[in-house]
Amino acid sequence: MTLTPINSGWIEVICGPMFSGKTEELIRRLIRAQIAKQRVAIFKPTSDNRYEQDYIVSHNQRKIKSVAVNNINDIKKLSENANVVGIDEAQFFDNRLIT
Repeated sequence: MTLTPINSGWIEVICGPMFSGKTEELIRRLIRAQIAKQRVAIFKPTSDNRYEQDYIVSHNQRKIKSVAVNNINDIKKLSENANVVGIDEAQFFDNRLIT
């Protein structure tokens, strides 16, 4: 059961300077959504090669499985059935992310 109307949702942006815990907070929220049995899709840009290819990793080495994608179209296709979509390093995608 959900309290939001069908075909609606919202965007939450986690922002701050480097080393402020943005990825750590994203991982925390995504884990909570998984615990709540929501369908979660997690993405990162393929250009982010700092850590592991198939994980979002915080500076504290906390990590969560993700899919590396090249563009927004990949995210749209792979997240069709998701209740929650998490995107790390969203600034590396183009403006179509918000449409």
